[in-house]
Order: sequence, then structure tokens, then C-alpha cells
Amino acid sequence: MISLVHKTQYLYDRPVLLSPHLFRLSAYAFAHNAPSRYALVINPSEQIFWQQDVYGNKVARVNFEGKMTEMSVEVQLDIDLKMLNPFDFLIDQEAQLFPFLYPVRIQKALTPYLRTNEYGPRLSAFVENARKYHGDILGLLSELTKSVYETISYNQRFEQGVQNTEETLSIQSGSCRDSAWLLVEVLRHLGLASRFVSGYLLQLDTEDGHQADLHAWTEVFISGAGWIGLDTTSGLFTGSFHIALAVGPTPEDVAAVQGTTDPCISTMSYQASVHVS
Repeated sequence: MISLVHKTQYLYDRPVLLSPHLFRLSAYAFAHNAPSRYALVINPSEQIFWQQDVYGNKVARVNFEGKMTEMSVEVQLDIDLKMLNPFDFLIDQEAQLFPFLYPVRIQKALTPYLRTNEYGPRLSAFVENARKYHGDILGLLSELTKSVYETISYNQRFEQGVQNTEETLSIQSGSCRDSAWLLVEVLRHLGLASRFVSGYLLQLDTEDGHQADLHAWTEVFISGAGWIGLDTTSGLFTGSFHIALAVGPTPEDVAAVQGTTDPCISTMSYQASVHVS
């Protein structure tokens, strides 16, 4: 059993009003490791309403009353961790070799995940190099994930948002969000439906003990297999220690926290603790 407590603290330099906020910090309904216990504690808050968005994410809408100088968000969850074989699927025959076309019956449903958003010479060169590949689809996915991992140096950025793909390829550096979004765009330019995922990455028995961090990765839809996770910060397929919180066509659709405050200077700190029993 894995017990995770993740707390984020926001401090404001003056009393401020907060708009209603959306929090996507509950495990995705189809996550392979669904929590056996979950709690979201937000202080101060007046009302919390739970809803499901168009992508199937569980979203907490929170209303605040009056001005405040700080806000804390705490996630508590227990997971009976199950070991996952990332290749435990059967790909439809027509999708086993790249390139391929999706069946007409699902093309409309996949439209948001096939729509390209970014263009540029560096992205085009990366895509055209990948387009030369003809063969096993899993081989292509493995090579692409490894290529992004080897090209983009990991940089733990605390700034909000995601770099555009041209910037990421130009400076060859980025956060997990930046490299995951790059792979999403590359896959779409190759005609492969893909989406952006936010969640937790558990790291057990490290030099600093057990750890958990908010993380981002890519998923690609392959007929027969469904959504397959690809982690550009490791160059590998996702596994048992990836806990999905939200999925969507763009990073904005899966933002952990969305809302506005009065003009102010704010600081954020966070801490996470993991216990294994």
C-alpha cells in the first residue's frame, strides 16, 4: 500500500479575492492504479463541487468567500499498487505497422487528438526524420520517445505554461511538460492521435527515500491497444508508478489548478510525503 500526501501552499503579499478555481487533482477514472482512499482538503474554501469534464476528468470546482492572504491545497490518497506490464495489449492487425489509418468509425472521436497546433522548421525536420520509419508501430513509439529523451535535456521549470515546440527544440531543454507536449505534436503530425497527461510519478527507494512529484507524459491511441503512455523524461513507456490525474488534447485542458486572483505578488511552495506499508 502506498500512502501519498501532497501539499501546496500559496502566499499572497496582500489580501486578495480569488475567482472560482478548478482543481484536477483526483485520479483519472480509468487509471490503472485507482486510489482506495482519496481526500482533497482546501483552505480556506466555502464550497467544493465535484464534476466530470468533457474528457472524463474528475474536477473540483471551489468557491472562495472574502479576501485571503494564503491558500493551501492538500491531496491525500492511498493506492494498492499493482505492477503493470506496459505491453499487456493486443494491437489490431491494421495498426501493427506504421504508417496506418484509423478506422472510419473512430476518426471523428479522435479529431481533437489528431489536430496539430504548432508548426516550424525545427519541428518539421524532426517529424520528417521520423516519417522515414516504416515498420512495427511499437518500434516507432519507442524510437520517438527515446529520441525526444535524448534530444531534450530535462529542466525543472517552475514557470507556468508550456514552451512551444520550436523553443524546446531550439534550446534542447525543457520540463516534463515541454517534452511531453513536443511528443504530442510530433505524433499528431505523423497522423497518430495523442493526448497530454498530468499526474504523479512515484519514485520508491531513492537515495532520498520515497518520493512523488507532479509529472506530465504523453499518450497515443493505437487501435486494439487503446491509449499507450510514453514518458519523454525517461525515454520509456509508462508503468506502475505513473498515476494519471487528468487527460486532454492540450496542456491547458489538464492544468492541476485554474483560476485568477486580484493583482498581487504570490509565492508557492510544496511538499510531498510517501509512505509504503
